[in-house]
Amino acid sequence: MSLKVLHLIDSGGLYGAERMLLTLVEAQQSQGLDPMILSAGEPGIESKGIEKEADRLGLPITVWRMKPGLNRSETRRICEWADEWGADIIHSHGYKFNILMSLFSRFSRKVPVVSTLHGYVHAPRLSRMWVYELLDRLAISRLDGVIMVGAVMNKELSTGLIRPRRLTTIRNGLAVDDTQRKASEPLPEALEKFFSTHEPVILGVGRLSKEKGFSHLIDSFREVKKSAPKAGLLIVGDGMLRKDLEDQVAALGLGSDVCLPGYCDNVPALMARSSALVISSSTEGLPITLLEAMAVRLPVVSTDVGEIPFVLDEGYSGVLVKDPASELADAIDFMLNETEVAHRKAERAFHKVSGELSARSMAEQYLRVYNGVVAS
Repeated sequence: MSLKVLHLIDSGGLYGAERMLLTLVEAQQSQGLDPMILSAGEPGIESKGIEKEADRLGLPITVWRMKPGLNRSETRRICEWADEWGADIIHSHGYKFNILMSLFSRFSRKVPVVSTLHGYVHAPRLSRMWVYELLDRLAISRLDGVIMVGAVMNKELSTGLIRPRRLTTIRNGLAVDDTQRKASEPLPEALEKFFSTHEPVILGVGRLSKEKGFSHLIDSFREVKKSAPKAGLLIVGDGMLRKDLEDQVAALGLGSDVCLPGYCDNVPALMARSSALVISSSTEGLPITLLEAMAVRLPVVSTDVGEIPFVLDEGYSGVLVKDPASELADAIDFMLNETEVAHRKAERAFHKVSGELSARSMAEQYLRVYNGVVAS
């Protein structure tokens, strides 16, 4: 009988954690497991990015709408549904279900709960998110297993509440062949036109939120334009800082050369047409966007955060910067102008993601964790 794994997630977009989950579920099906995604959201939301993409890929997904906050009654309903479905293990992907499963889960039999920590964003003190972050750290100490996407996150947790035997590092993996297939697909006409009128094109991908550092990327792009007047900057994603970033672009007079198209369902196709991926974040776990760039041999410039230095071999397979405000423009210039060096770095990165960071390897490591917590 195959292991039935219920993945719980509540997210707004289709970014790193969501794409990792879809990749994992697809790989688990190949393993012979029986996975299911439960995608939660507030009442009134018709469809989320992860729900649309799961449907497109033919992956099993259940849509669940519930009021936000510490919703005890809906948590109990989810547990009852999981009992009926026959879940052998619950896998949480985010602070919401870490907290709800820790506080309110009630199953008719012992069902272990594990969580993947995709990254931590340190919220301002005394804010609502700061309170949730504290609750999350207490919650994960009560779960049966905690998986970090990078060993460096151990420092981010800075807690002794989790027993070492329940803490595991499993780096994100990628279905390289599928990524390369998607890279060859066409783009919407407006994006194709942007690429046809700009050369080179610099790409940024992620939620339009403060920790992604896109304001630094826009400032750096203004400097890059001085030596590359036909360059374009494409920042893909959506979020609360959209208006601020649009205002910044307008104030710098970059309106015709910076494109913020919102959500795009085929990032690899953008990468195949770009000259460099720039990750300007102040905090990261192990972004799937980075692995996708490596899979299509796109040169990468990134801040020295999270698990990125390990994946890029401390800069041997990409360019790393400490301070995006002062170093990012020069790093982008270097990658665009030193094309032979950029090509060699991208080739080394491709071999790394193909050999060490595959979806199959990731799924095998998760299966070992599942079997361990179920047996105990």
